[in-house]
Amino acid sequence: MRHLGDALDEIRKSEYRRLVGRDRSYIKGQKYTLLSRRENLTLDGKPALKKLLAANKRLHTAYLLKESFGQLWDYNSEAWARKFFENWRAGLKWQRLQPYEKFADMIERHWDGIAAYCRPENKVALGFVEGLNNKIRVIQRRAYGLRDEEYLRLKILRACETITCAAGVHWIGRNCVNSWVFRLLFVNDRSCY
Repeated sequence: MRHLGDALDEIRKSEYRRLVGRDRSYIKGQKYTLLSRRENLTLDGKPALKKLLAANKRLHTAYLLKESFGQLWDYNSEAWARKFFENWRAGLKWQRLQPYEKFADMIERHWDGIAAYCRPENKVALGFVEGLNNKIRVIQRRAYGLRDEEYLRLKILRACETITCAAGVHWIGRNCVNSWVFRLLFVNDRSCY
């Protein structure tokens, strides 16, 4: 989404350069209002956004395309995600939004990774992953560099207090994780599942 925000900002800058006089005043100072999602805007930001979008049709179109693109991450099927992206890209056809076309090309180049994210088993909370990585770093720091990988794995298992429930969901500390992540981390330890 950062790249899409950069593309929208590029369009905002080009519109500012294109316009003169009073029309410029609607765009000036509205960068973060335009880049924010509508539900995250403050009470002052919502009327400012409405005024900005009413004043400039090209920015209005670009903003709507940015807001609609966020739906891509909600799909659980690669085929539906692809269909959504193709429709979104078709919406760019006559808009003359060059930065968005570059963004769409970048998404096309990285489609394999996006398609992998669409599978429900790959949607892992990043907070859990960051917490687990932090625990592992702490263990390594305390040990001043373990030489044996098996011993490190055992230390991680011990530190995380692994408990398995019948539903195929594993609890590591206070965090819940799907079994595929659990197997990925601890594939050799058959006693845990």
